[in-house]
Amino acid sequence: MKRPLRLFLGLFPTASIGSYLATMAILATLPLLAFVVFLLLQLERSQFRTLRADAAQDAQTISRGVERKLADMETTLALVAKSVELQQGDLPAFHARVLESLKESSLYVILARRDGLQVLNTRMPWGAPLPPMANPGSVTSALRSGKVELSHVFFGATSQRWVVNLTMPLAERGPQGTDAVVLTQDAESFEDLASRDALPPGWTSALLDKEGRVVVSNGAERQTAGTAMDQSRLELMYGVNGSAVFYKDGRQYLLGYAKLPGWQWHALVWGPADSLQGSFIELWKSLLAGSVIFLALIMLVVFVAAHHLRSAIRKIASMAERIGKGEIVSPERTKITEANQVAVALSNASFDRAEAEERIHFILQELVHRTKNILSLVQAMMRQLARGTDDVEEFQRAVSGRLAGLAQSIEALAKQQWAGIPLASLVELQLTTVTGSFDRISKRGPELLVNANAVQNLGLVFHELATNSVKYGALSVLEGRLMIEWQIVEPGAEGEEQRLRLTWTELHGPPVVTPTRRGFGSTVIERHAASAFAGEVTVDFNPKGLRWTLVAPLSSFTIGTND
Repeated sequence: MKRPLRLFLGLFPTASIGSYLATMAILATLPLLAFVVFLLLQLERSQFRTLRADAAQDAQTISRGVERKLADMETTLALVAKSVELQQGDLPAFHARVLESLKESSLYVILARRDGLQVLNTRMPWGAPLPPMANPGSVTSALRSGKVELSHVFFGATSQRWVVNLTMPLAERGPQGTDAVVLTQDAESFEDLASRDALPPGWTSALLDKEGRVVVSNGAERQTAGTAMDQSRLELMYGVNGSAVFYKDGRQYLLGYAKLPGWQWHALVWGPADSLQGSFIELWKSLLAGSVIFLALIMLVVFVAAHHLRSAIRKIASMAERIGKGEIVSPERTKITEANQVAVALSNASFDRAEAEERIHFILQELVHRTKNILSLVQAMMRQLARGTDDVEEFQRAVSGRLAGLAQSIEALAKQQWAGIPLASLVELQLTTVTGSFDRISKRGPELLVNANAVQNLGLVFHELATNSVKYGALSVLEGRLMIEWQIVEPGAEGEEQRLRLTWTELHGPPVVTPTRRGFGSTVIERHAASAFAGEVTVDFNPKGLRWTLVAPLSSFTIGTND
């Protein structure tokens, strides 16, 4: 390596650092000026591409917000369709329950027949006469497809407003000939989602239904709900999302569009391109003038700096040579601040090298320890699941769900550098992963930072309990509630240690039935929980709600033990 390097350096004449700096400044001036001119010439094209990308991105942002709202509506619709009152045919109670549950929202529920006649509408008092639906085709389409269908925007017969419907077909005909449950929403409720405060002056945003009609619109060309979008603009939209160019009144316009995932609606933004270009052009002109002045000043500074640089470089080079020999060096002082900082850094490096080697060794040992613990936990989990099923797909689903919960715990620990996380945060993390929401879940207990092993094992337990609750317990019905509590129990006698009591209580759910067989879930919440924390687990299958309790030494949970 040394010989080729010497040959390469021999191609350049020997000269002082000042001469090289001056030559470099002169050689850099003309190419840099030419490059700035080239940037000005290419500015309009590159800026235009950026504007198109921003328009498409704004449309995608709107589409994602609306898609999340529709997903929440679909979840609400599924819960309403499973209501106990509806299953029992008690429509007055169903009307009262849904009206109370949705009173804080702008959502309303309709029970409809196949022919579009309304059986119930929470916009109206129970028993009030109801006109036929203004959009019976949404019911027919949902019954035909067997899936949840999103309607186009239409003027509601009952609400006398522009609305959209989300329709779910019932597997079996309900009371009074009900064939479908419909969640209806005023179109204006989407206005905040379709609004983009960051849009430039003169730009417009809109949400279109599957027939190309406006649901809501904001901005310079705001259009009322139900208005058909210009067909020429609809023809510009190819694929799921993107951008396009069109002309209006001699001006160039940009159009960004995005299709809502899983639905037939589109989000659009459009506006004149020239509204964004003027200030950017002026900025680059100023940059060109400033570049010329700046380069001239560089020529003056180069000669002054050369002397100080030469001296500083020699001192730092001497320090580097001594460090290379294994010496611990003191920093050299120069007249250049940056050089002094380098000298201090080099001096510190000579001290830090040994400490760094020890730190690396410690990190490797810690990584091996954590990896072995996690692999052992996963191996035990997969072995236990394999004993309980012969179905490969069921085994894969079971493993995937539990590994996802374990991954959430590991990710949370990694963010805290394996120093543990608060128990309250662990509860919320695991339950939100399974249920998607924490609205019907309450937690109560003192602040407690739990160690890495406790996070992983409690994560598995909470995941099993939450999965069971969503499938069969309190969280499987709309009125169900869940309470997680923990408290520190003081020792009853001298010499005993503090204990932690952790309780999982389900309320207002379906009647609890004692299971006839015990699978992996039962093993995790009972035997594994008791073994992992050297404690006692109690499971009470009370018909009014499941109650699970773990009592274990506080030291099994806290930082500094079992981690």
